[in-house]
Amino acid sequence: MRNNLGRIILTLLIFLHLDVLASTYKWSVESDKGLAMTNEAVYLKYVCEYNDTAGLYVIEFNPVIDNEQYSIEILSENERIKNGKKINTYEFVVLVKKPGKIEIVLDTTMKKTNKDSIQNTVLGRDNADYEEFSKKVIKQKAVIIDVKQSSTDLVGEFTLKVKKDKAEVKAYEPYHLEVSIEGKGNFKALKPITFNIEEVKVFSQKVIEDTQLTKEGYKGVWSQKFAFVGENDFKIPRLSMEYFDLKDKKLKKLIIDETEIKVTKAYKKEELLDEQKKSFVFSYGFIYYILTFIAGFLFAKIKFKKVKKTNSADASFSAKIQDTKSLEELMMILALKDSKKYENIINKIENKEMKSLKEAKNVIKLKLG
Repeated sequence: MRNNLGRIILTLLIFLHLDVLASTYKWSVESDKGLAMTNEAVYLKYVCEYNDTAGLYVIEFNPVIDNEQYSIEILSENERIKNGKKINTYEFVVLVKKPGKIEIVLDTTMKKTNKDSIQNTVLGRDNADYEEFSKKVIKQKAVIIDVKQSSTDLVGEFTLKVKKDKAEVKAYEPYHLEVSIEGKGNFKALKPITFNIEEVKVFSQKVIEDTQLTKEGYKGVWSQKFAFVGENDFKIPRLSMEYFDLKDKKLKKLIIDETEIKVTKAYKKEELLDEQKKSFVFSYGFIYYILTFIAGFLFAKIKFKKVKKTNSADASFSAKIQDTKSLEELMMILALKDSKKYENIINKIENKEMKSLKEAKNVIKLKLG
């Protein structure tokens, strides 16, 4: 009996408190700029201040929007009590897409717990006919932004860093290059970099984007790694990316300079012969040329039976295979020749299933027939 009486008294006190000290609230909104470029981030802050702790109120405010004019992302939500008064704060970042006057009006739902809900909770009654909350939709104050058209989709403040290997490698040894773009802005506008170089195999890693949302848009680092493999000297071409610099209010470029790569070839025996000496000295090179001349003369005079012609490209490829000095070099040659055809061998080398260079060469020799 005493417990029931206590509940009734508590309920009456709550009702009395609600009637005498009913919660009131006030919304405010602010923007960090009224003028922006297309693809520039705009910071919005919404604050709801109550006259008390406002324990009966819950706010629904989650305006994640993506339309033709702008997109909105949530930066943060916060609720705190200061001097006995509740304050709700919501921060958003708007990315404007089209030029012109943009008007942003967001809806907020204020949910207040009903007296019936409190009464049934306190008195322990189960009544399915009552509503727990009453709802009120509030249209927030309009935020107007004058948007100007930028000359490029990439907008922000960026710096470019390029890491390179030494510009001299051995044949089929990979040359590494890493491109990093650091700063703040709409990193989503950055597209993967591609290189097309004749007679050079380009291996590209997927783009790594390590960014986080801030008041000024996304901030962090965008990076991409490359490996270039070739048999002869080659050039990595100059590339440039335009962006609108928000700090200096002008168009700028991120430039990757041209790089010339010197490729050291594997020497053949005949290339080691000393052809530079002009003095009359006994030279095996001289004898070599004489023998070559005699062999050519005899070849022209003697009639040979017709034999199946050997594909020069296959012969060259076979010679390269025999001249390799490591499994890594062998794997690169196979990848450049036909990665699909030799996929099984490449995978076995990568997975350490095939550790012998001699064994690998024999397998390839059998495959060539």
